Amino acid sequence: MPPITPYAGKFNPCGLYGSNNNNYQQPHSPYRHCASVKKESTYNGGCSAAENPYDIPHAHSMYCGVAADSGSTKERHYSSRSAGSEKLHSGAQPHSPRQHSTTCPARVHRQTSTSSGSEQSCRSSAAAKSRLYGHGITASYGEMCYHDNSLVSASLEALIQHLVPTVDYYPDRSYVFTFLLSSRLFLHPYELMTRVCHLCVEQQRSGDTLLDKIRFREVAPKLVQLLTEWTETFPYDFRDERMMRCLKDMTHHVARGDEYSWRAMQQMTQRLIKRLSALGQYEEAVAALSAVASERPASLKSKRELALRTDVLSVCDDPFILAQQLTHIELDRLSFIGPEEFIQTFALKDPLENHKGFFRKRKTSNLETYVNWFNRLSYLVATEICMPVKKKQRARIIEFFIDVAQECYNIGNFNSLMAIITGMNMSPVARLKKTWSKVNTDKFEILEHQMDPSSNFSNYRTALRGATQRSETAHSVQEKIVIPFFSLLIKDIYFLNEGCASRLPNGHINFEKLWELAKQVSEFLVWRQVICPFDRDRRILQHLVTTPVFAEDELHLASYESEGPENNMEKDSRRSLRSSLLHRENRS
Repeated sequence: MPPITPYAGKFNPCGLYGSNNNNYQQPHSPYRHCASVKKESTYNGGCSAAENPYDIPHAHSMYCGVAADSGSTKERHYSSRSAGSEKLHSGAQPHSPRQHSTTCPARVHRQTSTSSGSEQSCRSSAAAKSRLYGHGITASYGEMCYHDNSLVSASLEALIQHLVPTVDYYPDRSYVFTFLLSSRLFLHPYELMTRVCHLCVEQQRSGDTLLDKIRFREVAPKLVQLLTEWTETFPYDFRDERMMRCLKDMTHHVARGDEYSWRAMQQMTQRLIKRLSALGQYEEAVAALSAVASERPASLKSKRELALRTDVLSVCDDPFILAQQLTHIELDRLSFIGPEEFIQTFALKDPLENHKGFFRKRKTSNLETYVNWFNRLSYLVATEICMPVKKKQRARIIEFFIDVAQECYNIGNFNSLMAIITGMNMSPVARLKKTWSKVNTDKFEILEHQMDPSSNFSNYRTALRGATQRSETAHSVQEKIVIPFFSLLIKDIYFLNEGCASRLPNGHINFEKLWELAKQVSEFLVWRQVICPFDRDRRILQHLVTTPVFAEDELHLASYESEGPENNMEKDSRRSLRSSLLHRENRS
């Protein structure tokens, strides 16, 4: 018979992926990451640009009724668990794939007949095969293969069947999260939901109407629990109108069999609608911010133009306060990134992508918005440094941003830290030699060393592990904060996907790879759920997200205006930039 817990085995890293692998492809240097800022044109603005964008409901405050000020809460799933409820962070935090349950009953391979609803275990259909491989045991049960009690491969049909609850079975939560996350590599979420709901209903059919009703009443709570985990962990799947119709159909079906389960479905749907509503408000706010921030500052400096512009030091001269406000923005935007967005990038292109509703939105839009924020912050830092006419003021701003970067490092905000370093390493800033000569760069060099891209960012990864350990043993919400360098996280997941085949030669799904993807994403979800403990300063926030910044050409010209060209090449570059930018301004 199958092992007691098919998910208890350790994760085995894929052969082509690992920090110590000499063949691992190095990510590009982050200092070349932000070569250009792309305008965010995905969203349609729906609120006044003057409104504070951070008055919108936070993602977590609209989620499952969890108190926004709690560091961690007990998750209130619809149906009770056999062994006490697990303590989870706020929101729909799934089990980490690192921590598999040892109390979940085994799920054997089943063959379901839609006419009779009968189930047959793999022992009745085929004898289980097992053999020793070195120190581990590999066993096959029907179309599912385990190694050291851990599911390593299976056919897509078997994996779908494994997700379907019955009266006496509910899939392990780590399996639910892993398969719901990665199944979109193989089929659309709508197709998966349709098949799961169909199987769950059909398996209870016996031909006797009264018996069918009794049997469905018994399985209904577990079906509701599965749908609850789906809607709370992957709510953005339900921006697809077909998913909502399927959910509505199941609500009507459940209502005929169990009133208590029907009420739970109603509450689940209400929470889902609130979550999607909060997402819509967030996207409208981001669109409004993008419209304001897209206004170009003056390209050619003059006393009159500079007098009208508010620099960062006039808004906030305390590095710790500015680092706190940057952390607010980071956590706010992280909270709206759906875990499926990491995987959706690799998913097969849907033939109905032009379908109205869900498909009008890019499936990775919130992830892209967050990457654009990194770019904006880098260009904001460079703009603030290049704008002042006086060398002393430029040096003061550089020193201020070095202190801000240090505070971000102390908080655990590595994304803002890297954005600031990237901005200060842009060529328009780096060429200001006279300005840099007035700056004590010792602290900046230490920060650069911490974020050095060499050896696959080994220094940063060490610092990230330290911040993660601090978060796990935190005694305050502030100690829980871990904001990773996001572009590197995306690259890690990308290389993991590229380095391991999704399907094995026999056509089975490579579930070891799915475990690894889920492990990476689940760690991100732990970081995402933290509620920022710092007080908000609306004036500082408004400056950070709406102040227009220079594009690359404008930065170079501002740099030449601050410190003149040093050679003929720079003189030619300044002449060309002046001509093209003046022509552009005259046309506009």
